[in-house]
Order: sequence, then C-alpha cells, then structure tokens
Amino acid sequence: MKNAKEFVSSILEKADITVNGNKPWDITVHNEQLFKDVLLRKNLALGEGYMLKWWDCEAPDEFINRILNHNLQTEIRENFRDFLYILPSLIFNRQSSSRARIIAERHYDLGNKLFESFLDPYMQYSCGYFYDKEDLETAQKNKMDLTCKKLQLNENDTLLDIGCGWGGFAKYAAENYGCKVVGVNISERQIEYGSELCKDLPVEIVNSDYREIKGKFDKVVSIGMFEHVGPKNYKEFMNTVKGCMKPDGIFLLHTIGSNTSSVNCDPWVNKYIFPNGTLPSIAQIARAAENRFVIEDLHNFGPHYDRTLMHWHNNFLNSWRKLENDYDETFKRMWEYYLLSSAGGFRARHLQLWQIVFTHERKEQPFCRFV
Repeated sequence: MKNAKEFVSSILEKADITVNGNKPWDITVHNEQLFKDVLLRKNLALGEGYMLKWWDCEAPDEFINRILNHNLQTEIRENFRDFLYILPSLIFNRQSSSRARIIAERHYDLGNKLFESFLDPYMQYSCGYFYDKEDLETAQKNKMDLTCKKLQLNENDTLLDIGCGWGGFAKYAAENYGCKVVGVNISERQIEYGSELCKDLPVEIVNSDYREIKGKFDKVVSIGMFEHVGPKNYKEFMNTVKGCMKPDGIFLLHTIGSNTSSVNCDPWVNKYIFPNGTLPSIAQIARAAENRFVIEDLHNFGPHYDRTLMHWHNNFLNSWRKLENDYDETFKRMWEYYLLSSAGGFRARHLQLWQIVFTHERKEQPFCRFV
C-alpha cells in the first residue's frame, strides 16, 4: 500500500497536485486503498472512489484538467484489464438496434425532474454558445439560433431532428423559423415530455430508432445523439441521413468528439453514465461521410462546454434539496463527478464539441456561408 501511495503521489506532483494538500485541486484521501485500486483500474477506480467518499477535492474539475494537461493518464501502464475492456467493442456491435434502448432506460429515463433541476427551460442537454457573459438560458438560445442559421431554416422547410431529446430545439425551430419538425427518439420519458412541450406547434415526435426513419426532409439535424451511435454504425447513420434528405438539403451534426479515434469510451462513464457510448474523432466522422456528403463547415466550440457544465453543476447543487428524496448521496456524488470531470476534460482540450454542416456530394446549388 505504501509503495502504491508513493508512486501515485509522485505522478500527481508532476501536475502540482498534492495528496492531502490545501490547494483547490489537491485531493484529500480518506481511504488509502484508492492508490492501489487506481493502479489496477485507473479511471474506473478514480470515479468509483469519489462515489464511495474515498477521496474529496474542492475543485475536481481542475484536478481532472491538470491530470489531462500533463498527460498523467499515460504514466500508468496499460494492463490486461484494459484489453479485456476494449475487446467487446472490437468484436461486437454494442450499439446495435437491439441494444439501442439501453441508454434510454439507464440514463435519459432517470426522471425528468432530475434533468429539469439543472438544464435550461428548453431542456438543452448539450453545449450552449456564449458570446460573452450570458447566463445558461441565453447561451442555449444562442446555440439553437446559430444551429438554425447554419441549416438555413425557413417556413417552407421540413426538419428531421434525430435524437430530439425533450423537444426543446424542435420547439425553438418551429416557433422562430416556422418550419415543420419531425423528432425521432427512443426515450419514453423524453417523448412524453417533448410531445407536451410542442403540443401547439407543427412538431411530431416519433418513437423510433434512427435506422427506421422514413420520409424525405429539407433539413436534418442531430444534436448530442451521435455519441450513442458507435463506430460500427457510423456509415449506416450517414446512409440513413443521406437517404432521407432531399437533394438540395442540409445536414448539421452536433457532437462531442475525441482527439483520437477509439472504439469505446471511458470505463467509468460507460458503467455509470452513458452505457455503450463512444466519442467519435474527426477522422471517423470524415470516413463515414466519404462518398456520401460534402463537408461544408466545421466549427469547434468545445471550450463553451466547460462553461455549460459548470452552470449545470451549480444548478444541480442548488436543486439538490428537491431531489434528495428521490436519489441517494452516492448518486449525488456520481452526478457531481460526471459533470465536473467532464468540465475538466473540455478545459484541457481533451474533449471537443463540433458542429459539422454537410450537403449532398452532388448538390446542384452552391452552398451559402452563414457566418
């Protein structure tokens, strides 16, 4: 145990992180089993240790930022456990149509009350766009309006929203740009909420996997859903979009992304937050779009996600008294670690947020720039 503690402590010191120190990003360790566990199970052990109160930190977001900025995650050698974790993603399609609803059941159906506690009134569970020092609600409206402008939406358009969440973007687009919207989702609670939210608007929300989409649309958007598609299905996703988009249509993909290509995500995130999720790289997206679409515009505003997540975390803490009868303390720490560690990942530029605009490969009309 002593050797494990000394080894981990020496690694952390490279990022000016002191075990049981007094800086905001220092960690206080309550159970020294953590050190040995981290050497064996890395990120999974770190996240579970926080949930179990084995360690605390005044600013976990900055703790994670410093780990990633100094590449400390590479200091611990990979072992056979890592290979065993990756192996199923190499062999099996973990995001097949038969498994697609796992994420809805285990995450998005946790309860609308939970998500209402920290999201904005439009229930945007994706990155806001901050021009200056706006509040969260304004930043989310900025994001939605920017998205509508990139899609060149107008009142004559039919818009397909793949993975439409709680219907907030569909509502905004219909209200402000006059288009008709069909939203596709597999979460029962989100569909129920979104249908009520958009009940007086030309919006229809359908319970369907993206692979089952029918019809032709002028514009297609997917906001914060591609992370659940999986590398084995990227080309099928692009084929689906191509097949349902009219020849002069525009498709906007809004997704979290990774700097490197992978077949799986962080093991703690996979186990506790987004089962079977995977963050795509630009290379993986480009390969899936090849011979299908022209990439017209690529916009990275990943740093805005850091601010968005910190707003969510503050809202979550301020709302906890309304939630504590429904969720226990372990859940609270899990959700805090999820939001703050994600903020640290974006702050370190380890994670990105891309909006990518596509048109058909043989689009007849020249594409007009929007910004």
